[in-house]
Amino acid sequence: MEKALKRIHPISDPQATYFLQVSWEQDLGTGFIIILSDAQHAWTGTVSEAEISKEAADMEMDREKYLEELKKALILGEESADKYNFVIA
Repeated sequence: MEKALKRIHPISDPQATYFLQVSWEQDLGTGFIIILSDAQHAWTGTVSEAEISKEAADMEMDREKYLEELKKALILGEESADKYNFVIA
C-alpha cells in the first residue's frame, strides 16, 4: 500500500493546520482511503473506483484528466499548494 501525507491550511481557516493522508493499493484510480486530522481529531473516508468515475462524469471531465487533478490536489507536495484550495466545513 502506498501513502502520501501532506500538511494543508484550508482557506476556510488559514491559521489552522490539518494533515491529509491518502492511501491506495495499485493506483489512485482504483480507489483510495483518505484521512484528515487536526492533530486532535481524525476523519476517514473511502473513495471507490466507481465513485471516481461518477465524479469525473458529473464534472464532464475525462477520467484520466480527473485522476491527474486528484493526484495534484491530494498527493503532490508543496509545488501544488498554490493551485488547490481546501475548505473544511
